[in-house]
Amino acid sequence: MVNDGDCYHGGITKKECEEVLGKKNKDGAYLIRESETIQGALCLCVYYGSQICCTFSFFMSLSLCVAPQTAGGLQETYFKTLADLIRNYKRKNQGLAIHLRHSVKKKTVFFTVCHLIQLLCFTADDPNSDYVEVIPD
Repeated sequence: MVNDGDCYHGGITKKECEEVLGKKNKDGAYLIRESETIQGALCLCVYYGSQICCTFSFFMSLSLCVAPQTAGGLQETYFKTLADLIRNYKRKNQGLAIHLRHSVKKKTVFFTVCHLIQLLCFTADDPNSDYVEVIPD
């Protein structure tokens, strides 16, 4: 559903979000996570001023992205894609406390093929075992 996978952090909690953004420690750092309170909504979370995390909920469908509520009583805005929404809020004076500046990418675990083989294979000292040593020490 989310096309901009770089900043999508999935089902992390608000507290975890605040920790991630706090580590970045840059005004305008942002990420997207699933809402804990509104089923089907996503949250745009922005770091601003001394670890204050501003969160805005929005919805996405296959063909539409509804913009988060913003300050100043601006009307809801509709975008075709999440990338369009992010591009819009990277501009100044769009109703957020601070414009989006730094995408916080989700850390992923990277395994080489050898690491995966080692994780999936068992070393057995028992000759009657169903498992064999694939990669010798």
